[in-house]
Amino acid sequence: MRCKSVVFSTVVVSGIFALAAPLQSRTQELSKASPAIASIGETPALPDAPEQPGRTAGETSSNPGDVSGTVTDAYGDIVPGATVLLEGTNNPGRQSQTANDSSFFEFKSVPAGSYRVTVTAPGFDSWNSEPVIVAAGQYVDVTGIKLRLENAVSSITVVASPEQIATEQVAIAEKQRVLGIIPNFYVVYDSKNAVPLTTKLKFQMAFKVSVDPVSIVGAGVLAAMNQAADTPDYQQGWKGYGQRFGAAYTDGVTDIMFGGAILPSLLHQDPRYFYQGTGTVKSRMMHALANPFICKGDNGRNQVNISSMGGDLISASISNAYYPESNRGASLVFNGFLISTGEREVSSLVQEFVLRKLTPSARH
Repeated sequence: MRCKSVVFSTVVVSGIFALAAPLQSRTQELSKASPAIASIGETPALPDAPEQPGRTAGETSSNPGDVSGTVTDAYGDIVPGATVLLEGTNNPGRQSQTANDSSFFEFKSVPAGSYRVTVTAPGFDSWNSEPVIVAAGQYVDVTGIKLRLENAVSSITVVASPEQIATEQVAIAEKQRVLGIIPNFYVVYDSKNAVPLTTKLKFQMAFKVSVDPVSIVGAGVLAAMNQAADTPDYQQGWKGYGQRFGAAYTDGVTDIMFGGAILPSLLHQDPRYFYQGTGTVKSRMMHALANPFICKGDNGRNQVNISSMGGDLISASISNAYYPESNRGASLVFNGFLISTGEREVSSLVQEFVLRKLTPSARH
């Protein structure tokens, strides 16, 4: 059995080789006749096509893309006539056109590839896109084209509360000094932008004027002048000078506290002088002379200046408590009131026409 099997296997194998030999010979003949066919069961290899710039394998120039868009400014308004440039980032392609009356542009027959869009227009900064990838047959809409005004400066508007503004204005006013020395806190040079003072700020200003070294020295000078004139009717000598100094300083403190803080807070009036600075000389004089009688309310309207006149009357009345008996009485109170009013008239005129020039830190 084993010998018969071997013989049968040998015959079969010999038959297969006998059949394969003619077939192999025929295949070789076909290969010589047609080089594109390498062998049975293999895919014929096609010759490589020349690669075009900006294209990937399998893409042809017969299927280009399209790039379009609309040019607007930073506010969304159209910008007709803008120049649009389409440049390839990995190929030499370059096209340019002008946006139409609707700010629209469209580049047709754009070969596949990567591009960058640049937009320019007179009066605007140029705009550059991120890389725009165009595939074969793709329509690409370039969005977000917003031209900014050339050399435009961004600004930030900070909104502060009236109290914050008033605090800043008082801080500026408290630096105002005539010749850089004498306090000139109660004048507003930037009248158009002034805001009402809070009660706290009214008392703050009155206190700062009261304790300012120049105010104290001024009371001392006035006491010396009164000592020389022997008025009020205190004795002479250092004791008399001390009494006159105390009277002069107390007069000033009570006047500024009542006329500049207490009454203005209760009556909602502004104790400051609002510098006019413009107009005819006559109009400026009338503005200054009216100051002791007319003031600005915290509501922005003109009002009878009860604060100023009331402060003078209260201060003169309080002086009856420390002036000599011979310098007391209703007549002296009203005389003192009239004198204070006259002083305010002169002070307002000097403020309107002179002191601003002598106040280097004044802002207007």
